[in-house]
Amino acid sequence: MEKYPTSLLQEIILPLLSWFRAERKPLPWRLSPTAYHVWISEIMLQQTRIEAVIPYYERFLRALPDVKSLAEVDDEGLMKLWEGLGYYSRARNLKKAAQKVMSTYGGELPKKACELQTLNGIGPYTAGAIASIAFGEPSAAVDGNVLRVVTRLCASHDDIMQAKTRTKVTAALEEVYPRGKEAGELTEALMELGENVCIPNGQPRCQACPLAAHCLARQKNEQELLPIKTPPKARRIEKRTVLLLKCGDQYALHLRGDKGLLARLWEFPNLEGTLDENEALAAARTLGATPTAASPAGEAIHIFSHVEWHMTGFLVSCEALPDTLPHATADEIRKSYAIPKAFRAYLEQI
Repeated sequence: MEKYPTSLLQEIILPLLSWFRAERKPLPWRLSPTAYHVWISEIMLQQTRIEAVIPYYERFLRALPDVKSLAEVDDEGLMKLWEGLGYYSRARNLKKAAQKVMSTYGGELPKKACELQTLNGIGPYTAGAIASIAFGEPSAAVDGNVLRVVTRLCASHDDIMQAKTRTKVTAALEEVYPRGKEAGELTEALMELGENVCIPNGQPRCQACPLAAHCLARQKNEQELLPIKTPPKARRIEKRTVLLLKCGDQYALHLRGDKGLLARLWEFPNLEGTLDENEALAAARTLGATPTAASPAGEAIHIFSHVEWHMTGFLVSCEALPDTLPHATADEIRKSYAIPKAFRAYLEQI
């Protein structure tokens, strides 16, 4: 593992902060960077684009404006607010953490990164972001963007997929991190530089970079070779058949189990494998429906972190729906049930 030169990291702070103050985006969570606002935005932004998060963030805060309301919200309401964002365990962890903040910290998020990490769903990155942005603590928030910026800046060939690289980068940054308002600005500046200038998967925009004169990778013409990143494992492919069981204006629903993928979310009944029309009718009977006809409802693919669902759908008309499954109209489903994005193609069809 290489050493990250703290002298270089120290000298980039002023030009980086000057650039950020001139170029920062007017994002809604920056208007009032309280600990609660920073926390909610950072959790939503995990593996989700900024543009997609903004309407969710604003709707979430209208419904749950503080820690107390988040701690007390019912699970159905929380899942409906989160519907479409994906990675639903993030929302469940938010509620669990809020309940602990109410019971242990008197409703106020702790200021120290080490204490923040005792809360559900808050790891080193999110803890560093909250501590620095909301409380001015000298705590670095190191995500993929920051790892890319720092390893290019220092011309490091450390593998950014290794936990020890993140640990080293965090330690090196915290040696030079300022306190107070500048701590939060530095955290956001590093993130924004990685998002918009020192970009992945293509040529970095070195001509627009405030740190171009300091960048060792650029001096060595290695900026497009870095960072070093172990390729992820190929995703597993699972084939599923989705049944839109319909009787009159009612559609059958199923509540997923307490554990595993999409836990405790509503879905349309589905089975492993790719069924044909006759097999779909037989499956509907097995579920307790009285089917009369099945017609194709199209194919869809949904990509999770480590698995892809390749789905085939059937609209199955029934004389009666299973007594064991709840059912609702299309409007009721859209209004009251949290249907994960995996089934969006079939939700649109009803």
